[in-house]
Parts: sequence; structure tokens; C-alpha cells
Amino acid sequence: MKNAELTILIQKDTESGWYVGQLEEFPAAISQAATIDELKENLNDALKLLLVTQKEQLKKSNLGQKILKRKLRYAL
Repeated sequence: MKNAELTILIQKDTESGWYVGQLEEFPAAISQAATIDELKENLNDALKLLLVTQKEQLKKSNLGQKILKRKLRYAL
């Protein structure tokens, strides 16, 4: 499976010197770090948490309903 390339929007906080980032494709994935490399790792973790949380919420909202599941492959 290919890795998806996502866009990080980065700002540097002038007071603390820390980097604050957000994924353009998943705006709810937000994090901060002292370096850009750490920020990338933190955003990866934030995205994983976001997707797990959304999956759990969707499962709860569909409780008791008959749902079909299919895999979707997409080209990047």
C-alpha cells in the first residue's frame, strides 16, 4: 500500500519558539512541538487518534443498523 502524502500547515509561535501544525486534509488533526520533525511525528499520532475516534463514533451511531462494509482503494 502506498503512503498518502498530506500537507502540513505550520506556524512558529513567536513567544515560545514552538511549531504549531495542522493537516490541511484533516483540519481536526492539530499538534505542536519544539522541532518540525517532532511536529510531523505528533501530527501522525494526532491523525491516528482522530481516525480511531471517528470510527468509534460512527460505529456507535450505526448501532443496531444493518451496514455493509467494503474496502476502497484510491489513487494518489
